[in-house]
Amino acid sequence: MGSPTIASIFAQRVIIGVGDLAVSNQASTTLSTYALGSCVAVTAYDPVLKVGGILHLMLPESKISPEKASAQPAMFADTGLPLLFHHLTNFRADTSRLKIYLAGGASVIGGNDPFRIGERNVEITLKILSQMGVPITNADLRGTINRTVHLELSSGKLTLKTPRGQSEFSLA
Repeated sequence: MGSPTIASIFAQRVIIGVGDLAVSNQASTTLSTYALGSCVAVTAYDPVLKVGGILHLMLPESKISPEKASAQPAMFADTGLPLLFHHLTNFRADTSRLKIYLAGGASVIGGNDPFRIGERNVEITLKILSQMGVPITNADLRGTINRTVHLELSSGKLTLKTPRGQSEFSLA
């Protein structure tokens, strides 16, 4: 096996929970979010500065619970997306260079989901990104399976894991 590399000794995994976000410019960091069902992960990466972030949004609109949105704005698409981009620009990421990957928005409830949370999360996420003028690089949305996303900031490598297997994409 050999000795560990310096990079592996200092490597850090930041786990983004439901209704949360994280942004980093540390090359040794991997951002990860797990078990996306009806939630949507918005992954953004500036390949020049190697700045990236993941938002794990849970619900489409903050108007259903303004108190919750005030305390946890990343929970909602309409408050979480502007917050993600605000944090990315604080790290000097250029929104014109951002590579965006979307995952999730599944209908994981058996039968007919009267609330259509996954579909509504996808619809509002696409609408807000379009209004912001931010193009989507790639996506794995809807369906009935859960997803996990990992973003390596050093390379821009995005790994998508599903019950069907694993895929890798470059956001660099």
